[in-house]
Amino acid sequence: MKLNHRLGAALSGAVALLALSSLAACSSDDTGKELDAWAKGVCDQTAAQTKKINAANAALTKVDSGGKPEDIKAADSAAFQQISDAYKAWAGIFSQAGAAPGSDGTEFQQKAVTSLTTLSTQYAGLKKQIDGLDTTDQDKFAAGLSGVSDSFKQVGADGDKALAALRQGDQGKALAKQPGCQSVPATASPASS
Repeated sequence: MKLNHRLGAALSGAVALLALSSLAACSSDDTGKELDAWAKGVCDQTAAQTKKINAANAALTKVDSGGKPEDIKAADSAAFQQISDAYKAWAGIFSQAGAAPGSDGTEFQQKAVTSLTTLSTQYAGLKKQIDGLDTTDQDKFAAGLSGVSDSFKQVGADGDKALAALRQGDQGKALAKQPGCQSVPATASPASS
């Protein structure tokens, strides 16, 4: 069963969405400069968290789906924890950055914090789900892993929506211009099931 590779593929798609839209903001005047400075402050800090998410994705794609259940469980659990921690850190970064310049800056910041906190919680839930799997029975473990895969698909869909919000409006465009808010999609190609 190659469920781990499917998890890695789904995660790869979610991480690719972290690469914010490459459209450049058409900002001028002082507000544009303030917005760019705010975005740089946020993105300079989020770069390390994006690297952690990419590393977790790489770890997931390297898991031998035919390996020992204990090894699969440990690798998936560690990756989900790493992703949860990274999203929690992102939420903290947006929270500490304060409202973005612009008329809807406070709303943008609040939505970002809420969305990223929710993603962190969902990945923590995936970790808890995988940690609860019985590794002593191969069939039970495979069935449980299938359940984790289903949950992961839902978290991925929720993540797509949450991360799309970070690409919206002037704030999203300003974030997209910053190198720290751009992500390189994973190069690993998961095996088909």
